[in-house]
Amino acid sequence: RVAKAMDAGEYNFAIAFQERIKISEEKMKFYEEMAEMYVGDDVSPDFYGWVFPKYDHVGVGTGTVVNRPAIKQYQKAIRDRAGEKIAGGKIIKVEAHPIPEHYRPRRVNGRMALVGDAAGYVTKCSGEGIYFAAKSGRMAAEAIVKLMEGGKRLPTQEEIERTYIADYDKLYGPTYTVLDILQKVFYSNNGAREAFVELCNSKYVQQVTFDSYL
Repeated sequence: RVAKAMDAGEYNFAIAFQERIKISEEKMKFYEEMAEMYVGDDVSPDFYGWVFPKYDHVGVGTGTVVNRPAIKQYQKAIRDRAGEKIAGGKIIKVEAHPIPEHYRPRRVNGRMALVGDAAGYVTKCSGEGIYFAAKSGRMAAEAIVKLMEGGKRLPTQEEIERTYIADYDKLYGPTYTVLDILQKVFYSNNGAREAFVELCNSKYVQQVTFDSYL
């Protein structure tokens, strides 16, 4: 709503579709220390499918940009791929959410500043947005509080752009760029996806990825 009110501009988006499925306690044991990601043209032509454990159920979903009308077809495929591990489960909630593919054209207007999904802070390749929502919110708040000088003044749009926006882009811009390239290279066909899976099996790659979020 804020983005629309401040005329932040449009962005391309993926559609993420997820079913929360209650499975038996016995089947939940498999997911106590396990989260699954599935790749392949059957589950998504340009993203991945997942089975992520929640407190007492699992989230099963997928996403796509290039063929959003077929999202339910891909959702059936991820359920089929998960197979017996979620068999007999009861769907307790169905969710769909747009995932931004890039920054909003305008992230600050006057004294309004966007953070998180509203600003377009979701990474390609992984679809991660929660960390960046929290981080951008904190960075925006800290910058604005500092600019206000203890409540003596209100910050200008130029000042917010020079501090919060510039600092965020400097810190995380390279991460978005690299993951955008990885998605374009490795999510293009099943052979490339298999190569990506092998790449992610490297402890070095895992550590670099982890460090890039900190």
